[in-house]
This record gives sequence, structure tokens and C-alpha cells, in this order.
Amino acid sequence: MERSRFTIDLGAIRRNAATLLRAAGGGELWAVVKANGYGHGAVDVSRAALAGGATALCVATVPEALELRGSHALDAARILVMGPVAENELGSARAAGLELVAASAQVPDSISCHLKIDTGMGRWGLSELEAPGRNVVGVMSHLASADSDADFTRRQIDRFREATAELDDSLVRHLANSAGTLRYPGAAFDAVRCGIALYGISPFDADPSLDGLEPALRWESHLALVKQLAPGESTGYGRRFVADEPTWIGVVPVGYADGFRRGMTGTEVLVDGKRRRVVGTVSMDAIAVELDGEIAVGTRVTLIGDGVLIEEHARVAETIGYEIATGLETGPGRARRIVLDG
Repeated sequence: MERSRFTIDLGAIRRNAATLLRAAGGGELWAVVKANGYGHGAVDVSRAALAGGATALCVATVPEALELRGSHALDAARILVMGPVAENELGSARAAGLELVAASAQVPDSISCHLKIDTGMGRWGLSELEAPGRNVVGVMSHLASADSDADFTRRQIDRFREATAELDDSLVRHLANSAGTLRYPGAAFDAVRCGIALYGISPFDADPSLDGLEPALRWESHLALVKQLAPGESTGYGRRFVADEPTWIGVVPVGYADGFRRGMTGTEVLVDGKRRRVVGTVSMDAIAVELDGEIAVGTRVTLIGDGVLIEEHARVAETIGYEIATGLETGPGRARRIVLDG
């Protein structure tokens, strides 16, 4: 029996893409697949997103883009590298037909670029839009707080609209992220760049079904050990959980090296379909769950799925769903990964 198993549902990715396209109101959907597709597998997610109606893929680095370009099904896909690009990466970017983001007045020659303007994010971007050069194909910005601050988001949308009002229609204008796409129709412009919502994870730390989104990932393991603690006995490092009465616990062979963060102590998982609390300190390779009696070794434990949401774990860990998803270790050294095309 494998330590744990990740199952990726590409049908959910396609359906989420269709939902985001409807929210975009006529704008194109550009799928953000950086960080290995937010832990879901960039190549698989990219294929599904394009099949679901996306017209471009967005990554953070040139190596991420080259991995996609190396897949036969993606050899002709439009790919935008949104992060900084080193001088020694320009040659491979040109050869692969990538598009880059220029966040300063210096725009690389002979490669399609998108000028980025800073409308309030306070990171990369021009403070004022300059006349686009010959190889500029788009203009973009990024929303800072579309999940939490309506007034500032509307100001950013207005700034972007004003800054790009006189541009040629051949230039693609894109601003909205997942939260912006789902809440602000005026942010759609020509294209929207959606990441977290594509995977069925809420950008609002809420139940994703409220926005018609479907989680695409489930994570399962099993009880590798079941034992009863006597009063005064503990489990895990630091004796953070000490039994005050006879208590059954189950040990699950996953931990923070697999992406089950230390801060997730106290969250709930499913043991044989019933919610159970994670107790004690999360170890590198193991967690303990409190049981209501003796249960057979090998019993299935659902860490994500069947109503156990990444958003729930994120709230317990005082972080965001993005960090939980991108921190999952789905490689063959730690887990089995299954891709369903349902």
C-alpha cells in the first residue's frame, strides 16, 4: 500500500475553465499553471484548461514554460512568462516562441512582450505607460486585493482602463486574476488570467461551490498504526497532545514533507468517511488522528476530498489555499499520482 495517493480530475479542470470563461463575459481565459499547476501537474492541467476553452498558458519562469513546450500537445500553445527573465534565458525563450513580460522601459528585441504597468500592486511595473514598441503585443497589470478590498480594486480597474484607453485594439489588455474575474465584470478587458479558481480552490477562502467551482484534487492515505493511549501518555514531538483518558489514535504516514503543514494540527480529515481531528505535532512523515475506538490498520484516510477542503486546512494553518496547494509533494518519491480524465 502506497504512503499516500493524489488523484487529479481533469474533468473538473475543464468545467472550472468553462465557469471562468462565463464569468469573463467574452474575454479570453488565460490559464495560470505556474508552480507545477499549483501542485496539480502543469502539463496535465494545461491540456485540460485548453480543452476547456483557455487560449493561453501563464507561468512564472522560462524553465516552467520550456517544460510545457516540450509536451507534444502543447508545442503550439500560447505561453506567457510573467516573471523576470535573465539575459541568458532570452535565446531559449525566442527559440521556443514564448511571450515575456516587460516591467521596465527595456523591452527585449525580437520577442513578443507584454508591458506591465503598476496600478497599485506595488511590485513590478511601469508607473506610466510608454509608447509600445513593435514587438509589444499586450499590456497588463495585476490586482492587489480583489478578494478583500472592493474600493481599491475598482480604483485599479479605472487606472488600467484610463492608461490603456488610447491603445491600438490589436494589443491585448489583461488585468483580472481569479478573484477579479469572479467578482468584477469590468476587470475582464480582453483576457483574464486565472490560477487558483481553475483548480477549484476559492480565492475568497470560502466553499468553492459558491462560485460554481469544483475541486480537482483529492489526497488519500491510510492508518498505518492504531494504538490506545493511557491517561498521561502522549503522541508526537513535544508532547503537545496528552491523553486525559484512554484514547485511541491512528498514525497516518504523511507529514510536512508531503505538504501536510505543521500548522495544520487541529484540522479535520476523514477516517473511513467520518471526520476526525488531527492531534499532536505534525511530523515530517506522520500525523496522528484521534479516533472514537479501535479501527483496523489500513483504513482509508481522506486528507483532501469528499467535503474536506483545502480552504479548511488553510484556515487552521492561518494561511491561504494557494500555499497549501503549491506545497503538496506529488512526486513519485513520496506518493502515487493518478490522473483521471472524467
